[in-house]
Amino acid sequence: MIYDIRHVTTYEYENPVSFARCTLRLQPRSGGGQELISHNVEIHPRPAERNVRRDFFGTLTESVVIEAAHRNLRIDSRSRVSVSRRPPPRDASSPSWESIRDLAFEATSLGPASPVGYVFASPLVPVLRPVSAYAGISFAPGAGILEGAVDLMHRIRNQFRYDPKATVISTPLDEVFDKRHGVCQDFAHVMIAGLRGLGLPAAYVSGYLRTMPPPGQPRLQGADATHAWVSLWCGAELGWIDLDPTNDVLIGNDHIVLGVGRDFSDVSPVDGIIVGSPKQKLSVAVDVLQVE
Repeated sequence: MIYDIRHVTTYEYENPVSFARCTLRLQPRSGGGQELISHNVEIHPRPAERNVRRDFFGTLTESVVIEAAHRNLRIDSRSRVSVSRRPPPRDASSPSWESIRDLAFEATSLGPASPVGYVFASPLVPVLRPVSAYAGISFAPGAGILEGAVDLMHRIRNQFRYDPKATVISTPLDEVFDKRHGVCQDFAHVMIAGLRGLGLPAAYVSGYLRTMPPPGQPRLQGADATHAWVSLWCGAELGWIDLDPTNDVLIGNDHIVLGVGRDFSDVSPVDGIIVGSPKQKLSVAVDVLQVE
């Protein structure tokens, strides 16, 4: 499948902004059954500086400096991506979760693909005893890691309510867990916290969903903006398996990956600092259309 993706971020400021420095993570990845065909970002006002690098996790990151005074900032990202993933595993037989936990802590590499980097607490995902206990219900002694993860995903989907007005990105994880309301970022963070509380390596994935589903299939929640899900290391043979607790699915060709990190703070599509205005209005519009 080939998708055209348009992601428009607009800031409107109450007072003129004299300086802005932004970090953009808007280029979809290549790899894992996904290939980037083209990518372009238009920014208005025109930046004085643009510098591109890859961060520790392999996400292409662009640093932008705007020195012209402005009251509106528009970032218009357009990408074309080909997606052809292997079908997600259906066999419930997988290594025991205890064996994967032990293998993760025995890892000798500290690189971005090493599972050991994803077993500890991170800035937005503390390890909390109630969340660990909640996840533990899905992982009976000796249970397969994929079986337990799928059960946890089912429970989050059924016991948490998708509510875009319930939280903001700064809402603490314990509050999200207590309310059982939130959005895809919240559900991913809860699932990751529960898995890490059991010693299992879980990463946060930022990306997109197909905007319009195939005929006869329901529209997935979270398709109006960037989406988030969980990647779980299931051992050397199975590797990293991605699970979407918001929609209760193992990901296939409807999901497009932007970046991978420990939590949202590692992969925020747009962040930065400004000088000049105490109030701002943010709007984000995303379209993901299948063209072939």
